[in-house]
Amino acid sequence: MTTPTATTETQPVAARVTVSLRDRLQQFLAFASLLVIFVVFSIANSNFLTYGNVLAILYSTVVIGTLALGTTFVIITGGIDLSIGTGMALCAVMSGVMIVNLDIPLALGVLGTILFGGFLGLINGFNVAILKIPPFIATLAMMLVAQGLALVLSHSTPIYFNDVPAYSKISRGNLIPDFPNAVIVLALMAVIAAVLLNKTILGRYTYSIGSNEEATALSGIDVRKWKIIVYTFAGLFIGLAGVMISARLGSAQPATGMGYELQAIAAVVIGGTSLAGGKGSIVGTMIGALIISVLNNGLQIMSIPQEWQNVILGCVILVAVYADMMRKKQV
Repeated sequence: MTTPTATTETQPVAARVTVSLRDRLQQFLAFASLLVIFVVFSIANSNFLTYGNVLAILYSTVVIGTLALGTTFVIITGGIDLSIGTGMALCAVMSGVMIVNLDIPLALGVLGTILFGGFLGLINGFNVAILKIPPFIATLAMMLVAQGLALVLSHSTPIYFNDVPAYSKISRGNLIPDFPNAVIVLALMAVIAAVLLNKTILGRYTYSIGSNEEATALSGIDVRKWKIIVYTFAGLFIGLAGVMISARLGSAQPATGMGYELQAIAAVVIGGTSLAGGKGSIVGTMIGALIISVLNNGLQIMSIPQEWQNVILGCVILVAVYADMMRKKQV
């Protein structure tokens, strides 16, 4: 009697199950790493494991996490967005221009800021999908443009929201006692992003484009249109991050933003999203954002100099990328 062999139909199913298990293992390892880092800092400093400090960690995760949520979609398509940091600063300035300088009602100003972020993403998507400019170059150019426009529109000076106290409450207010609104906003956005990525056509096409763009196009899907949609959608998160950081600071600081793109991309990669595209999850991204926040907070509490904090974060990113490379080789 011959030994049964897998049919051509069952082999792809088995392969998909194996890949799914590897992805879940990646998430588990990232979460385990978060726990280990948390325990190490808790032992190293008694001030780390306090309610106030844990709340500070969550609060500091809001901006990075918001940017990382949109960036997850872009990276899953096989793209990259280097403009999210300065784009966020430009959106923050636009919120100041609309709400403070032009006296636009608060709700309309916030909505306009978020939509302006979507507009920046639309431009990036057009440059990448229609003009065929490599994502790295297209978003690098946008990074410089946004940085310059933020300084021009603000006249290189901060715009303060002192006369609009309700604006700061978007981030620093407390719908839940002793719990900042910003963390609630991030949690809601994470749930929405996870649903869109896993349960809608946007998510399916995002994964499909990143897995095999040519095959996706041959199947009749308008890849260019969906790339533009993905970048535009990611831009909405840039606008929201602009609102959250300016509401947190109580001012629109045109010089902020540089460096945030690196931390957001790092959060996505640490969370298991492949830079080659086709793989990633919102849960992993949020774990990655928390890892970065815990590292930054713990190192600051231990009085580690900023330059060494950068060295450690860079090493963490290298390990995450190397792990992604090893995972791809095993598929």
